[in-house]
Amino acid sequence: MAHYGGGGRPAHLVASIPARLAESRPSISFEFFPPRDDEAEAQLWTAVRHLERLHPAFVSVTYGAGGTTQDRTVRVTGRIADETTLTPLAHLTCVGASVRQLRHVVGAYAASGVRNILALRGDPPGDVRGAWTPHPEGLDHADHLVELIRGLGDFTVGVAAFPDVHPASPDLDHDVDVLVRKADAGASFAITQMVFDADSYLRLRDRVAARRDLPITPGLMPVTNLRQIHRMSELMGTPLPPAVVARLEAVKDDPAAVRAVGVEIATEIGRRMLDEGAPGIHFITMNRSTATLEVHDHLALGP
Repeated sequence: MAHYGGGGRPAHLVASIPARLAESRPSISFEFFPPRDDEAEAQLWTAVRHLERLHPAFVSVTYGAGGTTQDRTVRVTGRIADETTLTPLAHLTCVGASVRQLRHVVGAYAASGVRNILALRGDPPGDVRGAWTPHPEGLDHADHLVELIRGLGDFTVGVAAFPDVHPASPDLDHDVDVLVRKADAGASFAITQMVFDADSYLRLRDRVAARRDLPITPGLMPVTNLRQIHRMSELMGTPLPPAVVARLEAVKDDPAAVRAVGVEIATEIGRRMLDEGAPGIHFITMNRSTATLEVHDHLALGP
């Protein structure tokens, strides 16, 4: 079996995410998605360069819904490793992949110097709310993917967390058990889906902390249009807090006001979580920097 080592790579590449989180509390990090075309790629790199100056603990590049865009995700993550001073967190899902293919992707990340991987089961292709069916030669759960990655080299592995309860989960107790299993398999940090209710995040964090030492960084996205927030609710599989929706609906006919209220809401949620001891904020940027920068500045996160 191939085993991927560090190979004398620059410190910012091989640094583990938990170590980066510990260096600066609260930490900041940013999430991008792979571009669909050349114009979108130019927009992505504008955002990357604007946010790089904030010295985030790490940045991540997602897969598309249902595990699509894998090749672009690997390419963009590698480019971040090669061309910036940022620590990249690579996404990897079980969707539509055999164990052999998963090992190949891990090898591609390793060849780019990437040492941190976010291990996800992923959503069913074609219908994120559909029934999950694993690849016949693949893996069925994220903890199995954690074990696979850990067995391939000295990677630091993170996992997803679901404060509002995973759509396929019966309750919060089950979600806590799943996170503990992921930690037992070798995960050393977690990032949540986007948070619109600080209490939900804090409840999950405290329940996990009672059983395992696993830093859980909340995801935060400043909503800039109403269609976006309803689409996010659909993808998350959970209803948005009525109070959040009501504040945005109250100004729905004024796009500038919707954006301003979205930034205000994100700032309030972020401040509450940081005041309650969250290790940092993982900003879901939608490949745009301006709203993220506004929330960052309102939270006085420096530099």
